[in-house]
This record gives sequence, C-alpha cells and structure tokens, in this order.
Amino acid sequence: MHVAVLGAGVMGVTTAYYLAKAGCEVTVVDRQNEVAAETSYGNAGMISTGHALPWASPRALKTLLKSFWRSDVGFRLRLRALPHLTGWGLRFLKECTADGVARNAERKHRISAYSQRCLAAIREATGLDYHERSNGILYYFRDAAHFELGKASLKPLGNLGHGFEMVDVEGCIGFEPALAHIRDQLAGGVISASDETGDCRVFTERLADACRDLGVRFEMGTAVKRLRQANGRIVAAETASGDIEADTFVLALGSYSPVLAKPLGLNLPVYPVKGYSLTLPIVDETRGPRAGCVDEGRLVAFSRLGDVLRLTAVAEFDRFDTAHEPADFDHMVDLAIQLFGDAVDTTRPSHWACLRPMTPDGPPILGQCPVDNLFLNTGQGHMGWTMACGSSRVVADLILGQQPEISLDGLTYDRY
Repeated sequence: MHVAVLGAGVMGVTTAYYLAKAGCEVTVVDRQNEVAAETSYGNAGMISTGHALPWASPRALKTLLKSFWRSDVGFRLRLRALPHLTGWGLRFLKECTADGVARNAERKHRISAYSQRCLAAIREATGLDYHERSNGILYYFRDAAHFELGKASLKPLGNLGHGFEMVDVEGCIGFEPALAHIRDQLAGGVISASDETGDCRVFTERLADACRDLGVRFEMGTAVKRLRQANGRIVAAETASGDIEADTFVLALGSYSPVLAKPLGLNLPVYPVKGYSLTLPIVDETRGPRAGCVDEGRLVAFSRLGDVLRLTAVAEFDRFDTAHEPADFDHMVDLAIQLFGDAVDTTRPSHWACLRPMTPDGPPILGQCPVDNLFLNTGQGHMGWTMACGSSRVVADLILGQQPEISLDGLTYDRY
C-alpha cells in the first residue's frame, strides 16, 4: 500500500514512521524545505498529560471577553477575526459548561496518556535523543485565590486517575530552585510528576531520518494545491511539481487541513490559534531551569531544551496571521530575567509565532472521513507535541485495518 502523508510536522512524520514500520510505501509532502518548520518548530516542549484540560470552559469565556479591552490576558480575540470565527465560536460556546469540560477533559486525557506511552516506545525502539527530561512539570500560582481555582480545575483529570501533588511555596522552590527569586509572589503549585519535556523539532527531525532509513520518501518544498477526487476517492494530490498518486492519503497539515478539505465537502472545525515562543541561550548551566514549569498567573510556560530556555505564551484568535515583533515577547523576557538573571542571554533571542490547530471542543480529529481513502490527523491544538505519537498510531492502525488500542469515542470526524 502506498500512503501519501500531507504534512511534515510532528503529526505527519510520526504517522509516516508507524506506516513504514508496518511495511507501507510512504511519501511525505510538505511546502517547507525542512521538516518541523511550522507549528512543530518552536512549541513549549512539554508532554503535558497533566494539563489535558479543554480551553472551552466558563472561565475561558470570561477571559475572551476581557481581551477586547485588556492585552495582559492569556487569550486574545481580535475583532477582525470575528466574521470568520462565527461557526467555530458558536461550537466553542456550546462546550463552555461543566459537563463539556468533564467530557472533553476525558477525551483529551485519553489520547494524551496513550500518546505518552507511544512516545516512550518510540524512544526505546530508536534510541532517539531529543533533550528529553522525565522529571515532571510544575504548575505554579501567584496568589491564593488563583491557586484554589487551579486545584479545582484539575478535578476532572484527578477523577480520571491522573496523579497530582499539591505543594506549598517551599515545595515549588524545591522543584525549581529559580523560583526562590519570586518566593514572596508564590502561593503554591501543582506537580504532575508523570509529565515530560523535550524538543519537538529535534524529535521530528531525527525521527524523519529514521523514516528515511525505512524507505520513506520526503517531497519537501512541495505545496499541495488541491486533492483531486474521483468516484468518492482521492486519486492524486496536485502540486506545482506534478501529481502525487497513492492508495491512501493522510491530511496532517495542522491549521491548513481545512483548506484542502473544504473543496471535498468536508467541514473541519479547526481554527488557527496563534501562539508565541521565545528561545534564549543558557550561558550558565548550573542556574538554568531543571524541568518544565507553567506560570499560571502570567500564563507563560517554560522548559529547558538542551542548552536553551524555551518560553511560550498567549493564544491569539486572528486567523492565519503569524506576524510578530520583539515587543510581543517582552513579558517572556521579563520572566526569564526575573527567574534566571544572567544565566540566560537575552541579547540573542529567537522569536517565533505559529498557528495551533484548535477544535472548538479540544480533542483532535482522527481517522476516516466521508471520503473513502482520506484519513485525518489534525486538531491537536496547543497539545500537538503531547498527542502526536498516540494520534499517529491510531491513524496508522486504522489505515492498516487494525483495531486501535484505545477507544476513539469523541476523537473522530463524525462527532461533528
């Protein structure tokens, strides 16, 4: 069987890996010249099963409304995006209930926990090093009221059996000594000991090399214009360099998946939510971060990826805009200086903005759709790195006619 995987981010490459391991002929197609050059390039680096909560919640609704007159909130909704957000937004609002939170948290946690196991299996099978650290992630809070809200928000995951440790200020500092610099601003934190960190881009690049060893062909710098359909099946992916024919196609183009799906009559409710990331060199290894942390007060995540500090923040609803300027990252620079001082070099920053493919309810869209030989692997949103290996294993199993190892309830196209 020849499978064409459209997209060379972490979703596409992990899908290609599983299919090639099973003996399929695989071609990966991407408009960029390198793998992991878009959403997978500069994310937070967190495998955060302990943060598998849906964005759609009563609190998120209030935050979005505040964003119209405040710029210091984690979610930002630009007025110019509203005309294009109506259908997605109405679905999002429908999920902003306690029942919606519980339902979607279970679905996100199910695929996230499975994906973490799949990642561990790939690591063991390949020996890949991607600057991984398996010592947990700390979610810390700057005031007591927010700490109580944070603990309450984790109950849906706790009810699913996910383990959390509630720690006081000293517990936070014991986990990440750099937090001693803001001791008087801390109220406490939550440690998810099973969470991990690692460089998604490095993982994807090195797994792509393993795929090439398995015979996978990469057609890079090749943008897919459209999918040509005949008799209810895709017969070719049309590109400027010619048609790419295959028996089966996988749509793993993140936020751009709906662009190719729409002419086929498929309505994928995947919205491009813009996120910002900052990467700073660590010049004093003894004072760099030990593990991953999320500042829940400022809504900034940071982790150590080899010899750099990665910080990410903001979820901005502004269609396909990825423009940014240095001032957009000032709050992340301030936090880096506050915690790590001259242990990081703020004179050599790397700025990045990408589009996270968000579904209104939160879980990804996996597997078959009404087009017979087209499979979907998209909609993982801000948890793409967390969900990648599990999502791709599910899709590969379905293509191969095998029963996935987890339930797909609430993870497929037909839920819409």
